[in-house]
Amino acid sequence: MNTVLKKSSFTTAEHLAGLAVQALLDEVNLTPKPALVDRRGSGAHDDLNLKLMEQSANSLFSMFKAMAEVAELHGNVCQALREDIGQLGRHGEKHMLQVTKGINTHRGAIWAMGLVITATALTICKKKPCLIKDICKTAAEIALIEDRFLLDQMSTHGQIVRQKFGINGAKQQAQQGFPVIVQFGLPQLCYSRKLRLTETHSRLNALLAMMAELTDTCVIHRSGLDGLYKMQTGAKEILNLGGYSTYLGQQRFEQFEQDLLAIRASAGGAADLLATLLFLDQAEKYNANELHGRYQWKY
Repeated sequence: MNTVLKKSSFTTAEHLAGLAVQALLDEVNLTPKPALVDRRGSGAHDDLNLKLMEQSANSLFSMFKAMAEVAELHGNVCQALREDIGQLGRHGEKHMLQVTKGINTHRGAIWAMGLVITATALTICKKKPCLIKDICKTAAEIALIEDRFLLDQMSTHGQIVRQKFGINGAKQQAQQGFPVIVQFGLPQLCYSRKLRLTETHSRLNALLAMMAELTDTCVIHRSGLDGLYKMQTGAKEILNLGGYSTYLGQQRFEQFEQDLLAIRASAGGAADLLATLLFLDQAEKYNANELHGRYQWKY
C-alpha cells in the first residue's frame, strides 16, 4: 500500500535525518544478529548494549540534518562540501562520545551514513529519483575527495588493520561506491522479499550476504584474519542452506554465532553497512516529482 504524506512542517533535511536515525535503530533492534548487539544482549561486546546504541543513534540526528542542509547549500559534489561534512562528522562523533561516555558506538556509521545522506540530499536537490546505485555512485565521488582538514588519526581500528595487514576498509568501500551493499546486500534483501519472507528474515539475510563478502576490519581488529575467514565462510554456509528462514539455516546460525562469540568477533562493519542499506532502501522510496511539500512512501 502506498501512503502519501501531504505537506508538513518537516524539511527535506529533517526527513532524511529521521530516516538515518531510524535505520540505525532498526539495525540494532534487528534480532537475532550473530554476535552483535541486539534485543537479546550485547553479543561479543562487553562495553555495548541496546540502550546505549539507541542513545547513540538518537544523538546523531542534528549531525545528519546539518549534512543534508550543507548538501542543499552546495548543490554539487565539490571540495567545500567534502570538507564541510567532514567537519560536521567530527563534531557529531564528539557529541556521540559525550553521550556514550567515550564508547565508540557509531563511528563507522557516521562515515557511511554521512556520505549517503549527503548524496541523497544532492540527488533530491536535482529532482532526480533516489536510486540506490546512483546515490552510492555520488557518495563515492564525495569520498574520493580528500579532506584537507582531517588530521591523521592512526588509532582507529580501520587504520590499525591497514597498517598491520595492508587491508583497506570503510574508506575504500565508500570510494568504490559501496559494492558490498550494491552487489550483495541489496540483491539479497530484494530476493528475500520476493520470496515473501518476513522483513526480519529478509534483513538478516541481507546482513549475512554482506558478512560473507566484506573484508570487515572490525572483525580483523578483534579476531584477526582467522576471524574474518570464520565470519565469511559461516555466513555463506547459512545462505547456501536457504538463509535464516529455513530450519537448517537457523541450526547453522546458532553454531555460527557461538563460533564468533568464542573468538570475540563482531561484524561491526557489516552492521554499519546494513544500517546504510536500510536508509537507502527508504530513501529510494521518495517520489522525485513530489519533493516540494509532498513525499511518497511505500509500505
